[in-house]
Amino acid sequence: MTATTDEQPQKSLFGKVRIESTLLVETGLHIGGGNETLNIGGLDKPIVRDPITRYPYLPGSSIKGKLRSILERIKSRQLNRRGSRDTYRYESDDLVSGITEIDGNLIPFEGAKTCPVSRIFGSTGAKCWVKTDVANQENLLEKDEQGNIKNDTKTINREQYAWINGRNFPARLIVRDCHLKESSIQKLKQVDTGLYMTEWKFENGIDRITSAANPRQVERVPAGSEFKFELVYTIENEDQVIEDLKNLAIALAILEDDALGGHGSRGYGKIKFQQIQFFYRSLAQYQGIGSGTVDWTTPRITFADTTALLGSFSDIQQQLLPGGS
Repeated sequence: MTATTDEQPQKSLFGKVRIESTLLVETGLHIGGGNETLNIGGLDKPIVRDPITRYPYLPGSSIKGKLRSILERIKSRQLNRRGSRDTYRYESDDLVSGITEIDGNLIPFEGAKTCPVSRIFGSTGAKCWVKTDVANQENLLEKDEQGNIKNDTKTINREQYAWINGRNFPARLIVRDCHLKESSIQKLKQVDTGLYMTEWKFENGIDRITSAANPRQVERVPAGSEFKFELVYTIENEDQVIEDLKNLAIALAILEDDALGGHGSRGYGKIKFQQIQFFYRSLAQYQGIGSGTVDWTTPRITFADTTALLGSFSDIQQQLLPGGS
């Protein structure tokens, strides 16, 4: 029998939690977009814009990446996957725990089914070492007709491991693109900076050795802009939902004390979440078509900000989910 990465257990769906908030930009924010041309006196670093309206927006991918990075640091995840430009990141190489071999180093990882980072943000499988008995239970071993294991094996810490093809774990969390609220659209349309709805930030880098100047112009979303923020969390394991939401709440609070986008160490990208609303819809509500019981518009619970959210997190378990679970 030959195992494949397609042989994965069916995932369950118990319901959805939607989190909505107003994301307030407190200092100029820059998330870069492409620039097809470079004009003399033009912008060196333009922001990303909606191609139809030309309004600035905040990509969900940028926010998701920042939240994931924060949670990886909270949980002290070891970097075990090579990225671009000699960078590294953390991934769960399989659904169960194992060991990544990279540059001759053996780095343990927690399986995506239990890892608090990977089960929220998803994980891409890769070849890795998994204990042979666990790999056998998970149907991950390749065997010949006589039942002999064809995978490479290795003894690590006095236990036998097999080299397997790791399985993917789709993310439970969706992070929507953040679009401007109507009130901010009207205000930014009145901005007179020479740029449409944004501001210039002129900077001048000085070489510490030669004192040579390196002027540049950075485009920023002005302070005071408000965006519609939305997360959707899929409940696949009822025993993990409260822990996952708690980790997300902590990551949101830390993001406020960090920065979103580029140049955060120079004051860019300070944000604040206001009016954080939690909505819940069970699988039964989705299936109750025509019953009139489906309500996706009224929040179950609302917090004024992240301070209130962290201070009263127990209210989520009591008021958001049925039976407090």
